[in-house]
Amino acid sequence: MTTSAMLRRRYNGDAVTTASPNRLVVMLYDRLLKDLNSASTAIGGGNIEAAHRALVHAQEIVAELSGSLDLSLWPEGAQLKALYGYLTERLVRANMTKDAAFVAQCLEVVDPLRDAFAEAALAPEPA
Repeated sequence: MTTSAMLRRRYNGDAVTTASPNRLVVMLYDRLLKDLNSASTAIGGGNIEAAHRALVHAQEIVAELSGSLDLSLWPEGAQLKALYGYLTERLVRANMTKDAAFVAQCLEVVDPLRDAFAEAALAPEPA
C-alpha cells in the first residue's frame, strides 16, 4: 500500500471515529448514494460483478440505518423503518434482475432523505 493510500485510509478512519451521530448518518447516506450510482453504471455497462458488489453493500448500509432506529425513543420512526424495508426489497430485486429501474427507484427515495438528514445534522442541538 502506498503512503498516500495509507494516509487516506487513516484520514477516513479518523473522520468516522470523530463524527457526531448525525454526521455518521449523513456519511452512510453519502456512501449509499455512491453505491447506488455505481450499481446503476455497472448494470448499464454489463458489469454484473461490480453491480452485485455495489448492491450488496447498499443493502448492508440500509440494514445498518434500519437497525439503528430506536422506535422506543422515536415511535414516528416506524414510517422510516418501513421505507428502509421498501429500499431493501428494491435492492434485492435490482440485484436479482440486474435491472437499473429498481436502482433508480432507490435513488428517488435516498437522495431527498440524504438531503434532509444533512440539513438536520447542521441544525443546532436543542438546549
